[in-house]
This record gives sequence, structure tokens and C-alpha cells, in this order.
Amino acid sequence: MNTIQLVWKNLSRQFGSAFLSILLTAFGISILAVLSITGESFEKQLDNNSKNIDLVVGAKGSPLQLILSSVYHIDNPTGNIPLDELDPLRQNPLVQLAVPLSLGDNFKGHRIVGTDSSFLSIYETSIREGRIWQNNFEVVIGDQVAKKQQLKIGDQIHSSHGLSKDGHHHDEHPFTIVGILKHNNNVTDNLILTNLESVWDVHGIAHAHDHEETALQKELREREEDREETVKAHLHHHGEDLEENSNAALGTSGKDHHDHDHDEQDQHEEESIIVKSIGADMVKQNGLEITAILIKYQSPAAIAILPKMIDQQTDMQAASPAMESTRLFSLLGVGMDSLAILAYVIMLIAGLSVFINLYNALKQRKYDLAIMRTLGASKGKLFNIVLLEGLTITIIGGLVGLLLAHLALYYISNQTSQSADFIEAFRLHPKELVFLSVACLIGVLAALIPAVKAYRTSIAGTLSNK
Repeated sequence: MNTIQLVWKNLSRQFGSAFLSILLTAFGISILAVLSITGESFEKQLDNNSKNIDLVVGAKGSPLQLILSSVYHIDNPTGNIPLDELDPLRQNPLVQLAVPLSLGDNFKGHRIVGTDSSFLSIYETSIREGRIWQNNFEVVIGDQVAKKQQLKIGDQIHSSHGLSKDGHHHDEHPFTIVGILKHNNNVTDNLILTNLESVWDVHGIAHAHDHEETALQKELREREEDREETVKAHLHHHGEDLEENSNAALGTSGKDHHDHDHDEQDQHEEESIIVKSIGADMVKQNGLEITAILIKYQSPAAIAILPKMIDQQTDMQAASPAMESTRLFSLLGVGMDSLAILAYVIMLIAGLSVFINLYNALKQRKYDLAIMRTLGASKGKLFNIVLLEGLTITIIGGLVGLLLAHLALYYISNQTSQSADFIEAFRLHPKELVFLSVACLIGVLAALIPAVKAYRTSIAGTLSNK
């Protein structure tokens, strides 16, 4: 019987205690692996998704919620802001790029984002296949959307209302896929992009293209033209009356008529100005809305000026992805550090369990070891057998722990939003080999004292006590 067979037979005889040691090792390794992989993946995604976004402008509320909804797409928006706020920001000399976002629908958990072509620029991505949208209800999908949902160019999809895949389906407005983005290793891989007009159309919001006139603007313009025509006709009529009566009227009387005409003209001009002002306010108040604006600074000076200006001079709020992401990760880090400490404690207990298991087994098998020595087994072989027993327990526990970790990661990835799918559950991470090595080291250290004791087994003393 070779060494491996002997090790396996010895562990089978001590199945209960060996199983407990394997279980403790597995739990410790699985917790460490889950924390490490999720933490590393999360931090990497935070950097990839926000590296070109210096500021997010949106409705007042929680800054963290604004960042999570507009940059990472894992929360509900804080509200909407007027579309009229976009152009002033784009014209601001402190702003290099301002990208509009309009959220509200999803397809099987993948968020549909209304935007324009500048969205591709700020995320440094491009079309891998097909083209960008050109008409309403044309969409470009992310690389992972195409893979997970088995979609291709030319397919049609129906959106669901809200940011949950269980929302009401908009069957009357199908979207046609015209492009697929290249893999970018950020949130764009799981998004569906279209123009702003498509998002408004789905929700029945009346709008016009940039080169068209809205119905409200047209109505106000027609009213203003009618008002101007009425004023002109009225002034012309008074002018004729004044000319007919000028020969018979006194100088003072003519002056009074002239002053009266000027007063009426001024009054009509004031009314015209008021109409124009009211019309402009109505257009602004009843105008279109978007969810947020992603901003990239033109110069470092914008860091101190632009956020403060937006917060103080507008009804919107400005949130920094870098600051909010750091705050979020620091909050999560407290819990993750606590769990990591728990995992190390479990690993320590597993090592003690292996030690106690082997030490007690050695006392029960000391006569077997003495017989093996009489049959020609060397001291080194006895040492290796005990050492391999400890190593086998922790290797099995480590492998089971890694399997449990990947199952847990798969569960976590299924529970998160499709748009925030940043965990590759079944990819082997380099740190897993480190954890497995740590488990093996613990097994060797735990078995070292019993192995030395087996090495020093006295044949004569053991058999004489028998």
C-alpha cells in the first residue's frame, strides 16, 4: 500500500473530525475569496465607469443616489431636470463635454438610456458592428446585452416601464437594433442606447426635433403675429381720423390727439412684451426634461467653480463621482474588513481543528506506526504520512471553499441589476491560488507537530507498553 492510499485510509477512519476540519477551511477560504473578488471587481468598475466623468448634474436629492443612478445604473434617479439647462452648460468655458441622459425604461433588466453621440465619447467606446442610431426607436446595445440575450442587428425588442424588468411592457413601441458596441469592460457593456426623442415618444411626451418648432411655440408665435397686426390696424385707423380732422382742430387739440395715440401705442407695445415674456415662460415651464447631465471638465479650475455655481445658482445639484465613490467604498470597506477578520478567525480555528484531529489520531495509531517501523517503514515515511494528512484536509477544504465562493458570486451577480453586472462568477482569479496556498500552509503547520511526534516514535517503547 503506497503513501497516498495510507493517508486516505487514515482520514476515512477519522471521517467526522476530518470533515469538520474540511468544512471550517472551506468556509474561511470562501469568505476570503468572495470578499476579495467582489471588492476588486467593484473598485475596478468604479474606476472604469467614472474615469472621464468629473461631475454629474441632476435633480436635488442624495448625491450618492444621483451617482449610482446616472453613472453606475444601480439605483433610481433623484428626479428630472429641464432640457433647457443642457445648452448653458455646454457653452460654459469650464466644460469640455456635457452628455444628456434620459432614463425610465429597461429591457430584461438592461437599462435603456436616451442620450446623444457624445455618450460614446465620454466612455471612450465605439460601434463594433452596425451603426449608431439615426432615427427614432433605433438602438445600439452593449456587448454583454447581445451575448446574454442572444440579440443581433435587425432584431426588435420591447421595453418595460421603469427600471425593473417586471414593469409594464411598451408593446406599441418596438426598438430596432442597429448597432452593437465593442467590449469596453464598463457599464456600457450592459446598456441599451438610443436618442432622447425615443424615450420621450415611448412615454407619450410631445416633442420636436432641433430644427422643428413645437406646437406651443407655434401657437404663441401666431398669437403674437395677430396681436401685432391688430396694433398696426388700430394705429392706422387713428392716423386717418387725425388727418381728416387736422384742418378744423386747434393746435392744442391736435397735440392731445397725438399724445393719446402715443399712449395707446406704448400700451400695445407693453402688452406685446408681456405676451412674449409669458410665452417664453410657458415654453420653459412646459419644456422637455432629462434625468441628468454627465460633465467632463475643460480645465482643473472647474473643480472649485462649477459645482458651487450649479448648487447656488440653479435648482439642480452637482455631484462628483470620485468623491461619492470614495465615500461609498469607505462605507462598504468597514463591513468587508469585519468579514475578512471573521474569515481569518475561521481559518485559524480550522488550523487548530486539523492539529487536534491529527494529534488525537496519532495517539490512537501509535502502535500501527510502530508496526510499520518494524516492517521496514522509515522515520521519514511516517513523517510524510502525517504531514500529507494535514495537507490533504486543507487542500480539499480549500477547493470546496473556492467552489462555494464561485457559487456565491454567481448568486450575487444574479441578484444585481443587469446594467451593473460587474462580477464574472466563473472566472479564475489570481488571488484564489494565493488563498489555496495559504490553506496548504495552514495544513502543513497544523500537521508539523504530530508529524515530528510520529518521526520520533520509539518501536521498543511503544510495543513494550502494549
